[in-house]
Amino acid sequence: MSNTLPIQQVAPDFCVAPQLAPAAMAEAAAAGFRSVINNRPDFEHGPDQPTSAEIAAAAQAAGLQYVHLPVAGGYQSPEEIARFAELLATLPRPILAFCRSGARATRLYMQATQA
Repeated sequence: MSNTLPIQQVAPDFCVAPQLAPAAMAEAAAAGFRSVINNRPDFEHGPDQPTSAEIAAAAQAAGLQYVHLPVAGGYQSPEEIARFAELLATLPRPILAFCRSGARATRLYMQATQA
């Protein structure tokens, strides 16, 4: 999909990444992604972390669907997992989800797709 975005493919139409900057949204769109899910709470790592609003504006400008579903690093509730599953079912694919390292987004995907 992309040679410069730090992505990991989890499924054919779902990838994860560590924290992305607003500038990465245009690159994600150019790489073929149609939707982005941000699983990081704003300011989780301090004031230098880009806010969801900044990333949302860049995603919209790049023509991407954007959803902010902030979840804690250590625990994802059944409600958060259900919401993630709903996003997987309704957002245009391929989808790129990110958090601090990519692990939280991967865990959400794995839990949301267990049947």
